Amino acid sequence: MTDLKKLTRAEQKARRPVQILDAAFEEFVERGYVATRVEDIASRVGVTKGTVYVYFETKEQLFEAMIRHISEPLENLLASANELKGTATERLQGNIELIYDFIIKERKLRELMRFVIAEGSRFPQIVDRHHDTFIDPLERQMQSLIDEGVKLGEFRPAPAAFSDAVVAPAIAFLFFKLLFDERRTLDKAAYLKAHIDLVTHGLLT
Repeated sequence: MTDLKKLTRAEQKARRPVQILDAAFEEFVERGYVATRVEDIASRVGVTKGTVYVYFETKEQLFEAMIRHISEPLENLLASANELKGTATERLQGNIELIYDFIIKERKLRELMRFVIAEGSRFPQIVDRHHDTFIDPLERQMQSLIDEGVKLGEFRPAPAAFSDAVVAPAIAFLFFKLLFDERRTLDKAAYLKAHIDLVTHGLLT
């Protein structure tokens, strides 16, 4: 980890927005939107409340920027999915495996999901923009792959050829992780194998 004391003032200033967003994430997740105070976020970073307002004019603006910041790994997930090679069946399996790896590794996104479920009704416009920016492209990519498999004759043109239904078991796995964290374990390898088996046998011609 880089020693912040060794950084120049300019380098520290350049890092400041990201430091504020990371601190905001921890505060919002821990306390909820209403109970989170900008001064507590500033304290985590080691700056004054006024410094936070230099970069983010309001708490709501900071909240929206935090969601965008924490959601950036979803763009990496989409890029990884688009790089998959092979048949439509192989790429679909690879897509599903990427999703599970993502759920396991990205603790901040799991916590963000928990927070959005709890607090999202307060900010429907922000949640909708997040969905349009990060979730819709992933769903379109998955549906495009399924449609390609149907066109190639690998998949049946059946009700199962629907991206939301294909991804649904992974969402259930995510909710299990959100509810129980490490208190209860779910065999990820067995669950993933069952998911792929269910999907492929539902789609294959």
